Amino acid sequence: MIAPWLAGASIGAPRRGDNLIPLPHAGAAGAEMPLASRFLLHEARALLTRLARVKPLVLNEPVLQAAALLPPALVAIERYLMVGRAELREMVNAYLRWLQGPRGRQATAAEAQRRFTFLRLRFNVVLTQFDLFSNVLTQRSENETGVWLSGLDTVSADALTLPGGYYTAPPVVCYLDRGVGAAIRRARTRLPGGGENPVAVVRVPRERMVGNGIASSLVHEVGHQASALLELIPSLRPVLQGLARGSGADRDVWSLWDRWISEIVADFWSVARIGVGSTLGLMGVVSLPRPFVFRLNVEDPHPVPWLRVKLSAAMGDALYPHPQWARLAAMWESFYPPAGLDRARHTLLRRLEATIPAFVALLVNHRPRSLRGRSLIEVLDVRRRQPARLSTLYRNWLTAPWRMYRTAPALVFAVLSQARADGRLTPEDESQLLTKLLTHWAIRSSLLTSESCIAPGVLSERGGRRHVLLRG
Repeated sequence: MIAPWLAGASIGAPRRGDNLIPLPHAGAAGAEMPLASRFLLHEARALLTRLARVKPLVLNEPVLQAAALLPPALVAIERYLMVGRAELREMVNAYLRWLQGPRGRQATAAEAQRRFTFLRLRFNVVLTQFDLFSNVLTQRSENETGVWLSGLDTVSADALTLPGGYYTAPPVVCYLDRGVGAAIRRARTRLPGGGENPVAVVRVPRERMVGNGIASSLVHEVGHQASALLELIPSLRPVLQGLARGSGADRDVWSLWDRWISEIVADFWSVARIGVGSTLGLMGVVSLPRPFVFRLNVEDPHPVPWLRVKLSAAMGDALYPHPQWARLAAMWESFYPPAGLDRARHTLLRRLEATIPAFVALLVNHRPRSLRGRSLIEVLDVRRRQPARLSTLYRNWLTAPWRMYRTAPALVFAVLSQARADGRLTPEDESQLLTKLLTHWAIRSSLLTSESCIAPGVLSERGGRRHVLLRG
């Protein structure tokens, strides 16, 4: 039965001469087909109507220019969505051709339904990936949040940058979600719906906006991307497995380090980039009820929380020697003294703790093929992030704050984290300062992007600074 508003039989019906959409003839609706085939025909065509409503991101949510995705990220996502829409459309059309062709007409209803079921499952999985990118953009239209996220994009890009041409860093985009932990969907990995992820997508916990710990979570996830680009895990695993085979009584200990190496390398990257802020932020994440802090699950890729904080402090001491790391490790143990644990768990944790120095030395001095003979400590520029230098920078910024706004974002976070650890920066002042910095980085990245689009003749040099000349 045709709906009355389409047939013109309702109140306010269209009049002769109005521009009406013509009704389809019976053949187009598949009226001559068996009931089962007609049902599946309509279901498949309904998928195409849903797909037609998936629009390019630039036609969706309006956002402030300072909150917008940077062009490399936006173009990569749009290209992925465009290819994905074309592939989905062809999948559905291929099914329709089969259904209406000789083989489809001869197939049983069960076979036709089976094919359609798998088609719809794949269709929905791919649309879920589209929704992820749509959600990333939608948050950019939220008041203040969108600008902060754009600032975090800039922080992520800086934390991923590694001078020396060791890899080409992909675009990174951030979004907020509930929960206490961050996560990353790495670029150039296969998505569940097919195809490679065009950008690195970092999920940031809302409870960390905007304050202490945001950089720790963010840079840890960026560390996963850097590790993949440098192929650190495939390079480290054979070494750890060899130690496990040759360690006799400590075979189980080195096997656990091998099990946890992915998360440990991400922690290492975070400590290398933002110093003590990484360990302080990690403490905030894993400060849980005692049973969870000492929980050992060999299936979990994360180290035991109690041990993970100790390891973070040890990595910090290896990269940036300072008494603060021993103080933090002692404070953490005072929060969660291992006394009272069952004997087997207590013994294993102490055995793991005893191998931390050797394990950290392995990490710091590791020379993967991707670094062309250099070690991690040599390429991560640890000289600029020594605690004494960070403290000096903070004192200088107190009298010349404009210098802070000209400093690389990851280094700024390292300085502010050190000031927080030194007791020179309160949580309230830190939150206000980070809000201003994220806004500044968002505005700067937006203006630099706009400036790069201006014709070469429109820029001139004046007094050593570049100015944009407005032409009437």
